[in-house]
Amino acid sequence: MLKLNAVSKRYGERVVLRDISLAVATGEYVAIVGESGVGKSTLLNIVAGLEPPDSGEILIADRSLGDLDDDARTLLRRDGFGFVFQAFHVLPHLSVEQNVGLPLLLRAFPPGKIKESSVRTLRAVGLAGREDSMPRELSGGELQRVAIARALIGEPKLVLADEPTGNLDQENARQVLALLREQVKEHGAAGVLVTHSEAAAATCDRRYRLTGTGLAPLE
Repeated sequence: MLKLNAVSKRYGERVVLRDISLAVATGEYVAIVGESGVGKSTLLNIVAGLEPPDSGEILIADRSLGDLDDDARTLLRRDGFGFVFQAFHVLPHLSVEQNVGLPLLLRAFPPGKIKESSVRTLRAVGLAGREDSMPRELSGGELQRVAIARALIGEPKLVLADEPTGNLDQENARQVLALLREQVKEHGAAGVLVTHSEAAAATCDRRYRLTGTGLAPLE
């Protein structure tokens, strides 16, 4: 589903990513571990087509991102990707159900289908009955569950998670990580988790360490 071939990125004289190669199949959940500033978020931005690499190639389901124009990359992100971030990015003026259904609204799904899918997905992440709640009424762990539901409602081919438990306490982090893995597997997506936490990475099928010299398997 995802393949990186010798991807490199620099900002001025600073090399951020050096010859990164990685393949993630459908149903796999892979962790990339690295310290702050090593390029984890940059790598996700490149995978998502938000930034171009300086060299190398990114393939999504055998389609090269470099062959797509801006509109095609935008559609690919909208229809094929799910994103989970450390800061949740839940919209405060929308209800839980509206937040979760937003990706389908942007894709012009019928209102009835959006509601049905939102209710079903919220049930799957343990938030049944909270459809009408506002974000201010939820805990941090619950907000991250909303973000996971929103990322998965459109049945994406690829799920990208950037430090999704960075703002959570240990118990909520444990629950959210288990839920994220479970939902990625259940939806048959390919998942990539970037994190500084080896404990978080341990929930994944394969683990890699990102450093200034490249990407290497983590034992």
